[in-house]
Amino acid sequence: MIILFSGALAGLIHGTVNFAIVEPYLDQAIGIENHNLFESGESEDTPEFWIEYEGYRTWQKSGQILAGVILGVSMGSLFGIVFALSRNSLPGNHDVKKSLILAGVMWFTLYLIPFMKYPANPPTVGDGETIVLRAILYLSFIAISGIGAILFYKLSKKFKNNKKFISLIGYGVFISVAFFVMPENPDEITAPMNLVNEFRLMSVLGVSSFWISIGVILGLFWNRFESKKEA
Repeated sequence: MIILFSGALAGLIHGTVNFAIVEPYLDQAIGIENHNLFESGESEDTPEFWIEYEGYRTWQKSGQILAGVILGVSMGSLFGIVFALSRNSLPGNHDVKKSLILAGVMWFTLYLIPFMKYPANPPTVGDGETIVLRAILYLSFIAISGIGAILFYKLSKKFKNNKKFISLIGYGVFISVAFFVMPENPDEITAPMNLVNEFRLMSVLGVSSFWISIGVILGLFWNRFESKKEA
């Protein structure tokens, strides 16, 4: 129960942060996309278009926080299971420290490294025909990074204290090879680079807010739960 609640609460924070800092850039990007539609003649700049558009964006924005909660529950469940299995081997003398360390590792291996290879782009970037390919590439890289981290972590347990860094070097070499072997993003960036870069930065901050939140919240709840069991 504490795992699900922690995930939902962290997802709520994530959704709220995204709504505050990412949505303005989505509005800018979609504005450029609409302008391109008018220029190409695919759509007409009419009151009917804007009524439909505003209705759709209102629906999207209203679901932003709910989507964050749903994502938080799913990712929080994964995080909670991994924390329960690895808690005793994690460094730190408090559950919050242990939880934050694990959150940092998962943020780095499951988000930051895949993001560096396939960074998030605003709606104006990307061909609809390549969306499946892009999703496969991104999810494949997440799997490669995550599985690699698990394998090299297990390998590190076979080394003495002063040789554990060998597994870190091994993971670094492994993920570097994967980074260069995996295909590049097939879509050309046509949006203004300042918009793209700012959108990516806000996306990193938004996702990072989730991992920090889940680390702190689950650690606090877990510590309280364990304290009650021992009392």
